Amino acid sequence: MPTRARVDEFIAVVESGDHAGAIERYYTEDASMQENTAPPRVGRDGLVAHERDILKQMKEVHSKALVSVVEGDHVMIHWNFDLVGLDGKIRHVDEIAMQEWRGDKIFRERFFYNAAKV
Repeated sequence: MPTRARVDEFIAVVESGDHAGAIERYYTEDASMQENTAPPRVGRDGLVAHERDILKQMKEVHSKALVSVVEGDHVMIHWNFDLVGLDGKIRHVDEIAMQEWRGDKIFRERFFYNAAKV
């Protein structure tokens, strides 16, 4: 189960803008991510590649964790993201990430947000 310090470390890496690096360092090899009700993507290497592909479409990404809760192996983080596309258009994403940790790494993560605004 993760410690509060470990979760705070993870949040700091994401807030620093190192999204792909956070996946590399804080997710298990067989981790999965799921967007709302879409099928999960599985495997850390694929998750990192997907994140890098998304980031290539952005000029800037600003990430801020508003609230985080650690309850045993479960972590919930309320994120705000401002994504600045290459076209300069800003998209705001207000998201809840529900995570299941295995030891000190994330094993499963599901995101909940209003997809109509992304």
